[in-house]
Amino acid sequence: MSYQRSMGTSKRITGGLGLLLGIGLAAGQAVALEGDAERGQAAAGVCMACHQADGSGMNVPGGESWPRLAGMNADYIAKQLHDFKEGRRQNASMLPFANMLDDQQIADVAVYYSQMPVTEAQGGDVEDDLLARGEQLALRGDWDNYIVSCKSCHGPRNEGAGSDFPGIASQHAGYIESQLRAWQADERGNDPQNLMGAVAKRMSDEDIRAVSAWLASQSVASE
Repeated sequence: MSYQRSMGTSKRITGGLGLLLGIGLAAGQAVALEGDAERGQAAAGVCMACHQADGSGMNVPGGESWPRLAGMNADYIAKQLHDFKEGRRQNASMLPFANMLDDQQIADVAVYYSQMPVTEAQGGDVEDDLLARGEQLALRGDWDNYIVSCKSCHGPRNEGAGSDFPGIASQHAGYIESQLRAWQADERGNDPQNLMGAVAKRMSDEDIRAVSAWLASQSVASE
């Protein structure tokens, strides 16, 4: 009887593992859907009102700014859209549009924008001393205040590093600033190990304005 009970338990465990593995594989397949830029162009019609037909986004001083998507990493774009849909990232403007897209459309839109040429950012026109402070923070950090440089995670030229660390050079100043403030206030937390939250909380208002303006003043050559 003991042997039979043991066998029954083993079968249940094996069956449970099989179910979990099946779910994991299905999830992996959903994330790894191959995107198509032509289909993405059609699906991106819902994105253009804010992100513009060329993916350049918009800088609105004192208001909500929409990020440049053109030339961004496709996996990063897809991750953000899934995070909006599943509540890991909050934005009242983005939620209804993200919900319009299914998994395949998200993959398609992400590839479509990733293949667009990078456009110039807006909002980098500030006084020289502020730009100098922004350059310091972006390239060298401020170790006296335990602020690591942006390039430590976002790549040597702050042009991005994979799906977790987006390109922030030539991104609109207003958008960068709004996201840093969101991390400061714990209103955003969909980054690895809350790295951005920890950094943003150590930055002053002037630091945020400075690094946002300097990054917006940088040009990025499209591949």
